[in-house]
Amino acid sequence: MVLAADYPFLSIFWTMLIFFAWVVWIWMMVVILSDVFRRDDIGGFSKAAWCVFMIVLPFVGVLTYLIAQHDGMSRRAAERADTMNQQFDERVRQASTSGGDGAARDIEKAAQLRDAGTITQAEFDSLKAKALAA
Repeated sequence: MVLAADYPFLSIFWTMLIFFAWVVWIWMMVVILSDVFRRDDIGGFSKAAWCVFMIVLPFVGVLTYLIAQHDGMSRRAAERADTMNQQFDERVRQASTSGGDGAARDIEKAAQLRDAGTITQAEFDSLKAKALAA
C-alpha cells in the first residue's frame, strides 16, 4: 500500500509553499509586534491601535506597517544593536581591568616598589595577596 500515491507532486509542492508562507507571516508578525512594543516615540493608544489593526486585518495591517514604518524599523534595530554592542564592549573592558590582568599589573607594580626598596617583603606579600583575592 503506497501512501503518497493519491497526493501528487504539485500538491506536495503547493502545501509546502503555503506552510512556509504561513511561517514567514508569523515571523513578520512577531518582528512587527516586538517593534511596536519597543517603540518610545508612540503612546499606548497608538500601540493598541496598531495591534488591533494587525489582528482585525492581518495582511493589510502587516503590509501597512511595513510600508509606513520601514525606515523607522531599520533605524531602531540599528540603534538597539549599537547599544547592545556598546554595553558588551563596556562589560568586556570592566572584566579585563578587574580580572587577571589587573591583578598581574598590581603584583608587577608591587614588585617594582619592592625592588626599588620603597616597600618591604612583608608589604609586598600583603599587596600580592590582596591582588590575587580581588
